[in-house]
Amino acid sequence: MERIVTLTMNPSIDINSSVEHVIADRKLRCKPSSYEPGGGGINVSRAIQRLGGNSSALYPAGGTFGQMLQNLLEQEGIPHFPIPIEESTRENFTILEESSGRQFRFGMPGPTLRETEWKRCLGTLVAFDLKPNYVVASGSLPRGVPEDFYAQLAQIASGFGVRLIVDTSGEPLRLASQAGVYLLKPNMNEIQSLVEHEIQDELELEEIARELVEKGHSEVIVISLGAGGALMVSKDGCEHVRAPMVPIKSKIGAGDSMVGGIVLSLERDQSLRDAVCFGVAAGAAAVMTPGTELCRREDTERLYQQIVVKTHGSLKGV
Repeated sequence: MERIVTLTMNPSIDINSSVEHVIADRKLRCKPSSYEPGGGGINVSRAIQRLGGNSSALYPAGGTFGQMLQNLLEQEGIPHFPIPIEESTRENFTILEESSGRQFRFGMPGPTLRETEWKRCLGTLVAFDLKPNYVVASGSLPRGVPEDFYAQLAQIASGFGVRLIVDTSGEPLRLASQAGVYLLKPNMNEIQSLVEHEIQDELELEEIARELVEKGHSEVIVISLGAGGALMVSKDGCEHVRAPMVPIKSKIGAGDSMVGGIVLSLERDQSLRDAVCFGVAAGAAAVMTPGTELCRREDTERLYQQIVVKTHGSLKGV
């Protein structure tokens, strides 16, 4: 068993193609398509591998696309544990309009999981003889899975002394934070949804993140700021990790690459600051690649040397 396990409850086959112009009500003849394994945690595992690390991917899989997903992960050499389900794994489509460079992304809803199926995902994690150091739970929950699924996972992880990293949104994010996790990685929209109001500026964002840490919702919060990098808050302080400027080809996979860089660095016993810096570099490297391609190791390591960190002080006395 690897020291990092990713859990993806709603994985996908990501289909990528392109067309000169996207025009309504007209048959569009696309270029040859490519197929890649996708979904939050699966992409985190793929990013970790590209960065020179190892992880195991745990996920439900069913139907033709579920078998394709397993085959693609085998081809990439990623250790994986598929949980059989009755309905078919979903597919997503990304179409590049070549004339404008715009991307059109179509996400399918995915299968409905039976109670026995989603419980088997938790049970498989519990049954591992050698427990991982880190579990990354990333992505949306499919139909049939309760919204407190990640909160249940948090309780299991806590019982085994496993550090849980959660990257999701909406009610599953809120319930997971209430249960308490090691690290939350929301973006701006997700953190605003969590606190149920619009955040006006960076100072307010810092205060909200500090309060969440102080209340025990998460030991660490890393808020993705897109081109602005990330805001990291823990009991030891608040730091703004600024991303280097890079040419943007596609923003798909940047968040998953960031999480992959963070958890891989933590697993390598790097400091929290260095881990977040490496994660921001991986996220920046991902936007340099086309379609759903993730970060590249050489780009990440080069950009890591350009990272700037602004420290905002300790939480003590706040």
